[in-house]
This record gives sequence, C-alpha cells and structure tokens, in this order.
Amino acid sequence: MSTRKQTKEHTRRRLIDASLGLSATKGFTAVSLREVAVAAGITPAAFYRHFRTMEELGIAVLDEVALSLRRLLRETRQRFKGKEKIVEATVDSYLEYVNEHRLLLHFFVSEWQGSSELFRSFIKDELELFYKELAEDLETNHPGMKNAAVAAKAMGSVVFTMGAEALWLGKKEQAILRTKMIQSLRLILLGALGNAR
Repeated sequence: MSTRKQTKEHTRRRLIDASLGLSATKGFTAVSLREVAVAAGITPAAFYRHFRTMEELGIAVLDEVALSLRRLLRETRQRFKGKEKIVEATVDSYLEYVNEHRLLLHFFVSEWQGSSELFRSFIKDELELFYKELAEDLETNHPGMKNAAVAAKAMGSVVFTMGAEALWLGKKEQAILRTKMIQSLRLILLGALGNAR
C-alpha cells in the first residue's frame, strides 16, 4: 500500500472514530460535518475527499459493525459446529465484541431505532442477512427442522436486543445477562427442535 493510500485510510479512520465519539454523547443526527472534521484534525473541505455526505459516513460506520460482527458470529458457529457449547460460545463472542467495540455497537443500536430512515433500512437489511445465515446453519446442523427461519429470527433478536443491554453493564451484571441470553437461546432452539419432530 502506498504512503498516500495509507494516509487516506488513516484519515478516513480518524473521521469514523471522531463521528463515533461525538455521536455517543449527542446522537449522530445532531453531529455536524464541521464538528467531525475538526475532531478528526482536518478541515471541513477535506472531509469531502473521504465521504460525500454525513449519511455516507454513517453508512460506513454501520457497514463496519455489520460486517465485523456477522463475520465474528459466523466464525464462532463454524468453529463450534456440532459441539454442545455452541450457544455459550456465540454469546461469549458477542459480549466480547460489545466490550471491545463499545462505541461501534452503541452507534449501531442507537441508529437501529433512530430517526434516519436510511440507517434503519440499512440495519434491517443487515439483520436479515444475519438471520438468513443463521437459518441456513440451523437447517444444516438440524436436518428436518421446518421452522429454521423463525427460530433464527427469534435467536437473532435475543442476541441483538438482550445483548444491547450489555453496553451499559459492568462485569457482574454482564455475567447475569450472559446466563439469561444462553437460557433464552436454548429454549428457542429446543422449541424449534421439538416442533420439527
């Protein structure tokens, strides 16, 4: 990678990080392009070398969360495929992601129910991809399961909605939440397997 390209990537990263830091306190829609540029250490005019609009910057952040989280959970499911502890491993991977990428996930969760229709639509599409991948895994690992799509959506909802609570919890409270998430996921899976018979 050339030095110029590295510099451009570095500045782009600073813009993403600046937008995350600012939006954590007052919400992305209340953050101005100028504020993001200044926080990133560049001029507002230089912002346009990286993103055409603030919405494009927001989509870049959401895309980063969606891709990295979906990849992490997919890799966890593949690594623990057929093993008894797959539910625990999935929850642990998710909570680890929460703790290591708190600002990213906070942005994702905030915009999931935020005022931007563009962001809500993007997140909805990304969640549907996650549910689809999980449903395919359930069908592969549990032949004969007739309602894998329904089970996948229910399990995904537990991971993303209950898991979002972890953003504001300490270690002790997260451990309690972890147990609840695992129990909920197991119940959904047991119900889906029971209905398959």
